[in-house]
Amino acid sequence: MIVVDTLTSIEGARAAMELYFKHRGRRPVAAVIFTHTHTDHWGGARGVLDDDMLASGRVPIIAPNLFMEHAVSENIIAGPAMLRRAQYQFGPFLAKGARGQVDCGLGKSMAAGSVALLRPTDLIMATGDKRTIDGLEFEFQMAPNSEAPAEMHFFIPRYKLLNLAENCTHNFHNLLPFRGADVRDALAWSKYLGEALQMWGGKADAMCGQHHWPVWGAERIDTMIRQQRDLYKFAHDQTIRLMNHGLTATEIAETIRLPASLDGAWHARGYYGHIRHNVKAIYQKYLGWYDANPVNLDPLPPVEAGKKYVEYMGGADAILARAAKDFAKGEFRFVAQAVSHLVFAEPDNRAARALLADTFEQLGYAAESATWRNAYLFGAQELRQGMPKAPPRPPMPRETLAALRTEQLWDVLGVRLNGPKAEGKRIVLNWNFTDTERELCSQSGELRADLCRGRAGRRRRTPASRWRAARSTKSSPS
Repeated sequence: MIVVDTLTSIEGARAAMELYFKHRGRRPVAAVIFTHTHTDHWGGARGVLDDDMLASGRVPIIAPNLFMEHAVSENIIAGPAMLRRAQYQFGPFLAKGARGQVDCGLGKSMAAGSVALLRPTDLIMATGDKRTIDGLEFEFQMAPNSEAPAEMHFFIPRYKLLNLAENCTHNFHNLLPFRGADVRDALAWSKYLGEALQMWGGKADAMCGQHHWPVWGAERIDTMIRQQRDLYKFAHDQTIRLMNHGLTATEIAETIRLPASLDGAWHARGYYGHIRHNVKAIYQKYLGWYDANPVNLDPLPPVEAGKKYVEYMGGADAILARAAKDFAKGEFRFVAQAVSHLVFAEPDNRAARALLADTFEQLGYAAESATWRNAYLFGAQELRQGMPKAPPRPPMPRETLAALRTEQLWDVLGVRLNGPKAEGKRIVLNWNFTDTERELCSQSGELRADLCRGRAGRRRRTPASRWRAARSTKSSPS
């Protein structure tokens, strides 16, 4: 059997494997394929591959080129910040129900459990690459900088099965998720879907995605791919057109509307991503965070700005009185903006927190996007109840540490160095890794390109040869 993506958690993957074996019979795993770099597609790999399988090396782990670089960057280096932001995107601490969390957009909820990263043993490098796995021929298409920085599609001719990973889902996907990520390239995304149509249009009888139900029949499959292609192309082109006319990101979000042909396609609806925040991501990709209005070049941070706004607006009582009237008129977006200043200025003002929570609640109930709803409702819950009591982030699993190349481990350590506390201090360490025959220097917590010297003062490997060695071992296990 060939396992394509391994769920989010080790426990979940093990349970899924046992469920499969119960109904289909126990059989060996011939290969594991990671379609892209997000944790919910590789986190459960240790629930699929046991110690003997890993030690033998007989089960290939196949992934797109640059998988490890982006998996480490997105999920490990920036992991702590993303984990906190994901609480708003997915709403795991909200009660399930009509007044709480009902969905995550791509699925019903976020999985819990242990996660471990395994390094791929076989990288797909280019569109058109093929592999024969357990007697089946796979045709691959590269799709970098689409839904993930490293992502790929594949087609199995024998079964006429097409897998477009997360680039053709049953909703409008995110071009920049609330948890944070590299901004995704909507234009490239649309072109990959167009290329998939050229390669496999009319050939597939079934199309499966990683989060939703399959699509059956060549005509329905081709129609969905075309509409998804047009969705990302329209969002890109019209955002750029309005941007070039001088509109800012927020003004574009107020102006742009999907055409009826796309707005009426259920798989193009904004249940996860949404046109109103996706156009802001496109704007950010091309022009960055600054909207060219000098007032936004160096604004005060929220607490300091909040205190001045409260002073300018006549104090807390005046703000609450006017906000209550606007709340009654349903002007929730502005009430949230105005009262937010008061909450930052006076975080213990219970009346302000209650009104802002009520406002977030109304905005959440009106949101079509599950991620918008979760963010609003979780914000309301925190205002009323404070921060949830969540367990600390677990330490990095040994399997993940073992999967990192040496320079990637240095990258992880580097972002944990407290720069201000390290100022004026200097330390130089020469590292000799006997298992991988790597010799590296670190200085003040950073990987250096200096010459390393041994204890007797002899020169070791030069910087150029060290970095050549790093590149030559890019895809091999440590």
